[in-house]
Amino acid sequence: QVHLEESGGGLVQPGGSLRLSCAASSESIFSINWWSWYRQGPGKEREWVARITGGGVTDYSEQVNDRFTISSDDANRVYLQMNSVKPEDTAVYYCVGNVRIVGELHGQDYWGQGTQVTVSS
Repeated sequence: QVHLEESGGGLVQPGGSLRLSCAASSESIFSINWWSWYRQGPGKEREWVARITGGGVTDYSEQVNDRFTISSDDANRVYLQMNSVKPEDTAVYYCVGNVRIVGELHGQDYWGQGTQVTVSS
């Protein structure tokens, strides 16, 4: 089984910055094909935020393009650097990893439990 855990959420003022992290833990990870970040604001549906492939190709939603940066490392971690945050960025942020386990042919999606980000003065 693969466990994903986010960290780095908290309270930040408008215009400020925050860095979220997410780590995948398992003794059986063969590869992580891609990572994504999603978020769900109060009273809103969950929405996709950003994605990075195993080859490092990134993509962003229009709401965060030019403000957020997704990155990953070789230690099964993904990050979301959030700059110039706005009150509408307030949400629970979730990481998703498409993880291929040793012995399997394809990856499966695993979700973290989420971390709260609140943008307020």
